[in-house]
Amino acid sequence: MRERVRLRKPRRATLHSWSFHQLGTFIAYKAKRAGVPVVYVDPAYTSQECSRCHHIDRRNRPSQAVFACRVCGFVEHADLNSSHNIAARGWSLWVRGAESQAPALTPTA
Repeated sequence: MRERVRLRKPRRATLHSWSFHQLGTFIAYKAKRAGVPVVYVDPAYTSQECSRCHHIDRRNRPSQAVFACRVCGFVEHADLNSSHNIAARGWSLWVRGAESQAPALTPTA
């Protein structure tokens, strides 16, 4: 992300100093507060896996934006295909009994 974002210098410094860990912490906190479970999934090969037939091949990505499965012929925007794979992995973990990984909220005075 840092290599692809084009901003002016002051905004760039702010973006690059903000940690991805902090983003994850914010998401977990907000999810817990809203009663939404959080399950972390391994994102490996989600951009190369077909969300329809689950065939994994690096040639399924003919370009950065396009996903085209070499087995079943399914074509979709690459980011949308990857998001379907991540959602399916999360759902699979959840139905197998995974516990929410959002930290417990601590009451404040």
